[in-house]
Amino acid sequence: MFSVQAGHDVALYITSDLIGGNATLRNKTETIYAGGSEAEGVLASPMELIWEPDRNTPDLVYYHSLFQKKMGWRIQVVDGGLSDMYNNSVLLDDQQVTFFWTLSKDSISIAARGEKKSGYVAIGFGTRMVNSYAYVGWIDDIGVGHVNSFWIDGRDAPSVHPTNENLTDIRCKSENGIITFEFTRPLKPCSHNDQVECKNIIDPTTPLKVIWALGTKWSDENLNEKNMHFETSHRPIQVFLMRGSAEAEEDLRPVLAVHGFMMFLAWGILLPGGIMAARYLKHVKGDSWYQTHVYLQYSGLAILLLGLLFAVAELRGLYVSSAHVKFGLAAIFLACVQPVNASMRPKKPANGEEVSSKRHLWEYLHFIVGRSAIIVGIAALFSGLKHLGDRYGDENAHGYIWALILWFAFGTMIVTYLEYQEKRRRRGSRILGRSNWVLGNLEEDDSIDLLSPARASAQKDAEHSGRMEVQLEPMNR
Repeated sequence: MFSVQAGHDVALYITSDLIGGNATLRNKTETIYAGGSEAEGVLASPMELIWEPDRNTPDLVYYHSLFQKKMGWRIQVVDGGLSDMYNNSVLLDDQQVTFFWTLSKDSISIAARGEKKSGYVAIGFGTRMVNSYAYVGWIDDIGVGHVNSFWIDGRDAPSVHPTNENLTDIRCKSENGIITFEFTRPLKPCSHNDQVECKNIIDPTTPLKVIWALGTKWSDENLNEKNMHFETSHRPIQVFLMRGSAEAEEDLRPVLAVHGFMMFLAWGILLPGGIMAARYLKHVKGDSWYQTHVYLQYSGLAILLLGLLFAVAELRGLYVSSAHVKFGLAAIFLACVQPVNASMRPKKPANGEEVSSKRHLWEYLHFIVGRSAIIVGIAALFSGLKHLGDRYGDENAHGYIWALILWFAFGTMIVTYLEYQEKRRRRGSRILGRSNWVLGNLEEDDSIDLLSPARASAQKDAEHSGRMEVQLEPMNR
């Protein structure tokens, strides 16, 4: 705080210019940090000028009269510490790097300080080093500090690519081997998306995942394996920028693996197997096809519900935001409709009776809901693997997707073969039914699908086939 009482013709201001007296009159440029023509007063009525330096204030500034030259001297600005210069700070994973930040309307000021000796300090935005945006601060061989931004898309040195982010107010220093670097960047780097750094958008309402690394030596060019880190964070820290807090992100991949296996077992094996039993095993004598169908369907439904409850319990809630969750809930709903539909199954018509419209409607509904559940369930499996890859950058996610594609392609070939054999069997049954003219009606075969046109023709053949009498007479020669 300054008490200005030198007279109305002596206005105080704080400037970057050594001489003062309004440098613009001398065709010079200057930065005015405080004061001006209004900062004047007298002994009887002094004017108080309050000035608070910030992190961007130079170490050396000057106080002068706005109207006369060389009437003041210099002010040495000493940093009060990062914790005083920034609004928020957290220790990152393993407490080896401290992360500082101050939010503004369209930008964010960031600082990182290593808590042990190193040649460089790096922080990254992402869940892991691969596919992350990194900021590295280091001191070169002549003692000059540098801060640069990078995009990392691999694990080796050639995968570290410099970016052209608009970083301002850059500082980097080393005290007894402890490196601290600072910079300010816009929340949205650029308006167009043709450059990789344009995607490095910081949303203050969304947790920012921060990782770190320490290394021996960094170079702005010609990176090699010697420049790689000697220590890194084991997991990202979720930094809540607006709340000023942070928490460690749990690695939920083991939970998601169990959930995914249970869903694959249901949608990839049990439920399709139950449908295939009802479709292709009805020609087997007895009700073994029905028992197999019911067992597989209820087993698949039980595993579905257990997999859902397991995921909800471990993730501490159900968030219907991603496509995977929407597909999954829709598929489970359709799967739960099937047992209700089965309990309302109309009575099977007796031999010779016409199939009721309710029975036809039931079969159509059972067919459509069952097949729709399988299709939506398979979509949930694929979207789940994509969600796993997007969330954790899992390099194996693409392999899992291809394995799933091969699995269902193999299943499609099996179904195609069984469908071909079933049509041949039914064609043979119809031919046999037409030639069987002895003794009464054909018994209703539940293996004939009500949805198939063959059902109607088979039933008509059965209705017209009856007891026939044959009279044999001797032939007159």
